[in-house]
Amino acid sequence: MKNISLLLLAFLFLQCSMKTQCPDNIHPHDLVLSTPEAEGVQSQGILDFVEAVEKNDIKLHSFILLRHGKVVAEGWWDPYKPDTRHIMYSVSKIFTSTAVGFAVNEKLLSLDDKVVSFFPEYKDAYAANPYMQELTVRNLITMTAGNEPWPDFRMRNMDWVNDFLSADLNEKTANRFIYNSYATYMASVIIQRVTGSTMLDYLKPRLFEPLGISDIASEQSPSGFTCGGWGMSVLTADMAKLGQLYLQKGKWNGEQLLPESWIEEASSMQIDNGANLSPSERAQTDWGQGYGYFIWQCRHNAFRADGAFGQLIVVMPDQDAVLVATADTHDMGKELQQVWDHILPAISDKELPENKDAYKALTAKLESLALPEPNMKTEKDKNPDFAGTYTMEKNDLGIVSLEIKQQNDLCNLILRTSSATHNLTTGNNKWEYSVTDRNSPYYNQSYRNPIGLSPFKMAGYYTWKDAQNLLLKLVYLEDSSFENYKITLDGKKINLLYTNSEDDSKPIELVGNLN
Repeated sequence: MKNISLLLLAFLFLQCSMKTQCPDNIHPHDLVLSTPEAEGVQSQGILDFVEAVEKNDIKLHSFILLRHGKVVAEGWWDPYKPDTRHIMYSVSKIFTSTAVGFAVNEKLLSLDDKVVSFFPEYKDAYAANPYMQELTVRNLITMTAGNEPWPDFRMRNMDWVNDFLSADLNEKTANRFIYNSYATYMASVIIQRVTGSTMLDYLKPRLFEPLGISDIASEQSPSGFTCGGWGMSVLTADMAKLGQLYLQKGKWNGEQLLPESWIEEASSMQIDNGANLSPSERAQTDWGQGYGYFIWQCRHNAFRADGAFGQLIVVMPDQDAVLVATADTHDMGKELQQVWDHILPAISDKELPENKDAYKALTAKLESLALPEPNMKTEKDKNPDFAGTYTMEKNDLGIVSLEIKQQNDLCNLILRTSSATHNLTTGNNKWEYSVTDRNSPYYNQSYRNPIGLSPFKMAGYYTWKDAQNLLLKLVYLEDSSFENYKITLDGKKINLLYTNSEDDSKPIELVGNLN
């Protein structure tokens, strides 16, 4: 028994030594681990990639690089962690594409099926539009379904299917590449119509269980359908698994989950999305290389799923590699360029000799990753006069009272509205982790439907500007949104300036008095 225990400890030590990052709280994903040089990747190139994204202010939250099906590097920028889901935005579309592939393979639908054939009860919406009547499932998944419905329809109507089918599809927009997230929503609704299950439930035995994906969630429409085009949250490791499945042309652990022909079709150019670009313009962009089934073509014969603010699954067949990333950046082109500039040239077609110095430097870097914000320093010790409960004057946030509690290196901000109480925990110049059932700024938008997604993981950080000014930052880790609270003490009165990630240009001012 003792020998077995020693062997187990040796195995665990080996697993950690093979990781490029192995803190105590790393998520125990079941992907195979290796080192860069053993799989023909230069550690220095990966280090250059990490340093380049930081130098260019590309706020990555995490990344995983696989070569030959093995993890050769992975990292999370504090406060983001391996065991926390991250919102995918439009990377969600590749899951919808995969669901359509399963349904086609099971002959539940055809890409040539007319969209309206699934919605006879909406005939009044499309009866006068011959272009809508001819729209096919293929049009949905190739982004040739015309313009999205009017921008604010989500806030005016609870029935998104009706709004889509009544949109103005015409001779100028039909069969042309026009990015349309609600085409993906319609594909998700069709999946539910033909299977009797939500898209997530349909994928569970076909995709999630075989790949060992269990911690997954999705926003729903007001009508209860998986949004399809956005709103899914998964672990970074699970993004890597899906990318690897596509690299392996639908095969996983020796089992062909999806036909190889479908994967090739879905990841190949089905529609030219760069027809208006000159040859030189096309050569310099990853948004004009062609589009498959909710999948973008890239330069360098790669393809990808991408989502707003830098979410990426990049599959590189020529290099037998996959890179996935979560982020909060407004320049995805620059983010992708770092992959081409640093990761691509670091990949060799053969095993490389060990490079202890470069590997050691890479490991040290990955173990110390942290976002540069909040870049605030404590200038004075905590002010005990802040503690207490304040009755707030009427305000746009609906906060009736605010309580501040300080203990050790924690500061709790307790917000009370007419219907709920929320205890928000922050750490003294360090991130403190907690959970909350309070909707984040992202999910607090009127047309969002986060039913079943809470409690949400969050990280909180506080610091003192001076004895009268307390600054708090709260990050909702699963959707990347954040809140800032700048609180000023003025005798027994406090003034609070609130901003958040959805619109930090319009601060909300609140005033309260100590009870």
